[in-house]
Amino acid sequence: MWMIVMFDLPVGTPKERKAATRFRHDLLELGFQMAQFSIYYRLAGTREYADGLLGKVEACVPEDGMVNILTITDKQYENMVCVLGKKRKPASKQVQLTLF
Repeated sequence: MWMIVMFDLPVGTPKERKAATRFRHDLLELGFQMAQFSIYYRLAGTREYADGLLGKVEACVPEDGMVNILTITDKQYENMVCVLGKKRKPASKQVQLTLF
């Protein structure tokens, strides 16, 4: 399972900028990686872990703005296509490890 967090937060006032920056830092502390400035992703492993992670992300959401959280399977993530300029390449492969 992969969790993708996409957000649009207001940054018109110093207080709003601080809240938006804090949210981005919180995502990084939770182990997310930045795909684009307002899109972060993380491998969640199982549905149960993703559900727990969802609660942690929700607790970090600022008062204002919009945050969308999408959970997809490994297969769906593998089907992502990345276009850089005029060149097309497959999504970066990341290995999921299971420790017993």
